[in-house]
Parts: sequence; C-alpha cells; structure tokens
Amino acid sequence: EQGKKFFLYTGRGPSSDALHFGHLIPFMFTKWLQKTRGKIRRTITVRVREALESIALCHNVTPVRENGEVSYQASSPDEIALVKFSESVGLTLFKRDMNEIVLQNPLGDLEEYDVLNVFPFTSETKRMGIVLRSRESGIISFYMKGADAVMSQIVKASDWLDEECGNMAREGLRTLVFGKRTMTQQEYDSFAKRYQDAKTRIKDRDASMQKAIETLEKELELVCLTGVEDKLQENVRQTLETLANAGIKVWMLTGDKIETAKCIAISAKLVQRNQTIFPFSIKNKADAAICLQNFSQMRDVCLLIDGTSLQICLEHFADQFVEIACRAPCVICCRCSPTQKADIVTLVKDKKKAITAAIGDGGNDVSMIQAANLGIGIVGKEGKQASLAADVSINQFSFVSRLLLWHGRNSYKRSARLGQFIIHRGLIISVIQAVFSAIFYFAAVAVYNGMLLVGYATFYTMAPVFSLVLDEDVNETIAFRFPELYRELQRGRALSYKTFFIWVFTSVYQGGMIMLLTLFLFETNLLNVVTITYTALILTELLNVAFEVHTWNRWMILSQVVTVLIYFGSIFILKGYFDTSFVLSWGFVWRVSVVTMASCLPLFLVRFIRRKIDPPSYTKLS
Repeated sequence: EQGKKFFLYTGRGPSSDALHFGHLIPFMFTKWLQKTRGKIRRTITVRVREALESIALCHNVTPVRENGEVSYQASSPDEIALVKFSESVGLTLFKRDMNEIVLQNPLGDLEEYDVLNVFPFTSETKRMGIVLRSRESGIISFYMKGADAVMSQIVKASDWLDEECGNMAREGLRTLVFGKRTMTQQEYDSFAKRYQDAKTRIKDRDASMQKAIETLEKELELVCLTGVEDKLQENVRQTLETLANAGIKVWMLTGDKIETAKCIAISAKLVQRNQTIFPFSIKNKADAAICLQNFSQMRDVCLLIDGTSLQICLEHFADQFVEIACRAPCVICCRCSPTQKADIVTLVKDKKKAITAAIGDGGNDVSMIQAANLGIGIVGKEGKQASLAADVSINQFSFVSRLLLWHGRNSYKRSARLGQFIIHRGLIISVIQAVFSAIFYFAAVAVYNGMLLVGYATFYTMAPVFSLVLDEDVNETIAFRFPELYRELQRGRALSYKTFFIWVFTSVYQGGMIMLLTLFLFETNLLNVVTITYTALILTELLNVAFEVHTWNRWMILSQVVTVLIYFGSIFILKGYFDTSFVLSWGFVWRVSVVTMASCLPLFLVRFIRRKIDPPSYTKLS
C-alpha cells in the first residue's frame, strides 16, 4: 500500500528547510514571498514551481471522472502517489490523453500542453521521459525521471543528490530523480527526424530508437528528488517470522536501492536483531571470488548483494554462489532486473533441487512468478499482472502463512495418502487375481467379472477412499501455533520410495492372504470363493481407510456406513454373482471375519506398535 507521506528536495539554499519533507509552499504563498522577499526567494519560488511542474507532467497517469469524483489510473502506484501530491499543493492533473495534458493551477486557470513524444519506463533503461509544448508560451520542454543510479549520470553534476538519495533510502523511501531540458524548435525537429528514421528501421529498431532518445538526454538540469514511502501491509513481520520458524528460507528480490532494501528488510524483521548483514558489492571476477570465500566462513549472517555484483556471480560462480547463499538465514538482492529475479529462482530450483515459491505484486515480478514451482500473486495497488500470471492469487501477504502452513500441509498430506491408497486399491485386486490364476495353473479365468469389477472401483470403495481428502492430521490452531511442524513435510516422508514399497507390500500381503486362506482352509466351490474373497476385500479396504483417518467427521462416517449398506444390499440384487443362501448362513459370517482379520490385524498391530515406539511429532502436540 502506498503511504501518504511524500518527500521532495529541490537543492540546498537558505530556505531549503521550508521545502523539505513534504510541506511545500503553495503557489499563492510563494507569489506573496516573491513580492515581499529578495532575489534569493524568487529563485526558490521558481525552483519549487519547476519541481511541481515536473511531477505533474512527467508520468503516464490518466484522470477518470465518474459521478463527480476523480480517480487516477496508471501502471505504477508511485506515479499516482506523486500526482496526488502535486494535487494536494494546488497543481491538479485536469485532463490527459494521447495528445495533450491539461493542468489546473491554484487560481483555477488551465495550463495546456501538447504531448509530442512519450518514452515509457522499462526495466532496462530504468527511466521515462516526455516531450511537451506549452500552448501558452510555445516552449518545448523535455522532462525525464528515473532511478538515481541512472539519472545521476545524465543530469548535471550536483553536490547534494547522492547525499539526499542516501538519506531517503535509509528511511525506506523509493526515490526518483527528475530532470528537465528546454529545447528550441530546430533542436526538436532534428531529434524528431532521427527518431522517426529509427522507428522505421527493420534491423535493430529498438537499439536505434534508444540511441535517438539518448541524444536528448544531455545537459539535463536537475529539478528535484522525490521519495515515496511504501508501507508494509498488516502482519508482514509476523508472517515472515512464522515462515522462518517453519524452515522456509526467504529471499528478498527487489529493484530498490541498497539502503532502501536494507531498511525494509530490517523493518520487516527479515533480518533478526542478533544477525548481521554482509554487503556484497564487487566490480570484477577476482573480487567476487574473494567475497564468496569470506562469506562462506561466516555463520548466521544475512547476504546483501546488488544487481551488478549478482550478475557477475551468476556468470562466473553460479554454483558456488547458490551453495553459499543458501546457507545464509536470508538473502537480499537489490537493484534486480526482472530477468535476474527469474534467473535466481531457476538457479535455486535447478542446482539445489529445491521447491521454490515466488511472491510478487507487480508486473516486474511476472517472470519470477512463472519460473518458480509455485507462483503467488498479490492483488494490490501495483495492479493485477502478477495475480493473473500466478498459480495462486491472494489479497494480502499475510495470507501466505495460511496458504502454506495449513492449505499446503493438507494438500500434501491428503494427496500423498490418496495417491498411494489408489495404487493399493488397484494392486490388491490384481494380486488376488494373480494368486487365483497361479493356483489353477494359470487358466484364463477371471475371479471377478462384470458388475463386481465395476462396483469395486465405484460404488463399493470410491466414497470411503476419496473421503481421505477431508482428513486433518492436526487442527488449524496447532498448525499455526507450532509452525515447526512444517519442517517434517520438507523431508518428503509422506510420499517417498519407502512409503510406496510399504503400500506395495501391504497390497501383496492382503491380496495373497485373502485368496490363499479362502482356498486352502474353507471352500472349493467357486461361487462361495468369490463371495467370501470379494466381501473380505471390500471390508479390508474399508478398514484400511478407517485406520488411516486421523480426524473423523460426519462425511467420513457417512461414506463408510452408506458403502456397507450399498454392498450388502447389492448382494441380493446381483444373485448371479453371489449365493444368497450361503450369505445368510453363519458359515459365511465367520469365514469372512477370519479372512478379514488375518489380512488386516497383523499389519494394524505393526503400525500401532510403531506409532507407540516412534510417534509422529504432531501426535505429541495433539
């Protein structure tokens, strides 16, 4: 959320304190100063006027009027914040379209400007510009704003720019530097011809257009420096602390200055009080190797690296950088381009074989979100580009803890149990058929036919098996109170080769026991064999489901009861598959009971003893 706190600096002078930190002198008051004070005051008045004009004109904001109310639309909330600031001191954006910009000054007069050219902001140039002609005076002006690292190389030398940028960055503000240049008609015509020629080129069009624009970026006068406070949403600190306790490494990838990124990381408690920050800033390959070696010997130290240093590390020491950086409690990458953000996510995902989640709220985060295993987009003042490109869309950053610790936990546990249970359900009936065929000399005879096969996969087992997606191993309160429980999920023990082979063994044992015990101890009549084994198979599946449930609810109980009623009711409907007279006898009941107990009881005892000896951590909390 954008804050209501604005900062403007126009340069040192006798009255700079009156202009500093947002409380600007309105125009009518500055006119009074111009009449009553000396020459120095007039200079300050002109500078304030030029600063506000730059803020009110150099942007891509469009005013929208609905039901007598004015709202602003733009791709960046920072631009809207600055336009609202100029409105608060009397210079209002009245109209904006492709061809003109109209401002309303404090006296109510309209100031009209023709839009000659607009050069949008890009992540590569990190600046935007606009060429305007005043309809009143006919003066052509070129306004430009951008990041201080770029603009400091373009505007005329200043003795206060770097210092004030550092001061604002340490307060956690996002800074923009504004520059201005007045052009003659001949200068503009010459530029327009070069720019048009570049636009019509077939090869290297973008590069040629940028070269033409750079001819304007000379001898720009430094107009002002602005800072916008980007307020943290509610519960950001608590959310980051919860994620850290859950064993989730948090990396902060931002395009802000080093000082701004450091300030935000500390205020958000991404860096704990007992932790220090290692600034990683290098210019060449040799320095990168030395810094990596020094940082690898440190413990419990957060890494702060800028975009230039990051690019050198990614080009020459990618594997070593990822290995060392992943040991740090957190990593702060500032001055990152969208491409670098995506490269970092891809590198961590590929080299460390880690599951990555990328969280962003702006268009610059789209490439990073799409590169991660899980993309989370936040709907906010930055627009909906990130949320539309993401796998999951949320409204607040604090929802991430609930998304991962609760919904993520349940999704992983339920998916793992359901997937393995479906494998077991298909494998156990296959083992029964294999044992039956082996005993009868591999005769091409199916033990279950027609409706029995269809019913097994649908009416008799589907509802109980799929009711496992409603199970909860811990309740929501415990999951949030003890985020450390999430660490167990990161080990992947719920779905692994070990659990897979356990379920395979369970299927082989239960399927073999059902068929062998029925054939060798009880029956030789094929129809009775089918009746006993099929009934024992259904009851075994229901008991397996019941033993896997951690928290019963009414839907689980209902699925079990309804399935039993449907099965025993269908016995009397499908008389061609069952011997109803045998089913109604005590011989059927005790035979089915013995076979079912023999197939289930030993495995249940082993699981029960194992849970008593080495219980899962969540059972201790429950």
